[in-house]
Amino acid sequence: MSFRPDHEIHRRRLGRNVGLGLTLVAFAAVIFGLTVVKVTESGPIQGYDHVVQPGLVPQEGTQ
Repeated sequence: MSFRPDHEIHRRRLGRNVGLGLTLVAFAAVIFGLTVVKVTESGPIQGYDHVVQPGLVPQEGTQ
């Protein structure tokens, strides 16, 4: 059982597919890195849960 040699178009497609795959992996790595930095560098986060939060209410006499 012998395999025929690859046609030139298959080699070109393989090169493009590998390039596209590496580009997608690099993009995912950049997004993951930005997410990690954003999560680790942010301070305390207060979510909006329909409750008055004293830290967000302006104080009298400021400004």
